[in-house]
Amino acid sequence: MKTPRWPVVIFDLDGTVANTIPLILASYTHAVQHVLGHTVAPEQGRRWIGRTLIDTFTELDGARADDLVATYTEWNLANLERLIEPYEGMDELLADLTAAGVRIGIATSKRRFSALTTLRAVHLEDAIPLLAAMEDTAVHKPHPEPLLVALRALAANASEAVYVGDAVVDLQAAHAAGLAAIAVTWGAGTAEELAAENPELVVTSIADLRSALLP
Repeated sequence: MKTPRWPVVIFDLDGTVANTIPLILASYTHAVQHVLGHTVAPEQGRRWIGRTLIDTFTELDGARADDLVATYTEWNLANLERLIEPYEGMDELLADLTAAGVRIGIATSKRRFSALTTLRAVHLEDAIPLLAAMEDTAVHKPHPEPLLVALRALAANASEAVYVGDAVVDLQAAHAAGLAAIAVTWGAGTAEELAAENPELVVTSIADLRSALLP
């Protein structure tokens, strides 16, 4: 068994552990069209990924934010099984990290119920614990608090941990919390915008992520 580079690995969920990107973008499109009567470009939707729904929709239209969240959530859950996809090899990577003694978990801006539903949909509910969800903090990524909550749950220090995420806010939260950061390019962010946040690594495949975590 290879020696882990970091003894603690915390993952983002959407676009990192599970391919929810098509589902999220379609949910944004439905909610904005239904509530506000106009469309949202996919590029804009991708920039929203990683933040809480209420923060995103409050910025978009504070007066209708609650309606937008409710409409998004209802459509998202109704279409989750149809649109969500696993990332091939993620289950093996999580199993290998656990076998190597790495403490792993998820810190996400998603609501706890939705996050657990997502993990069940890709059959990872027993593979990785959900350490921090939207309800667990009053502030959210790019604020460091969700990652600090996850560290406390693992009884870990920032200096021994890395956060793996697909969005700019993930990397910003990692750096604010004092964690190393690895960016993955199979989710919301482009390689260029992720690299601009100066993560330790930008990886383009799960095989590359494995090599980074289990060198």
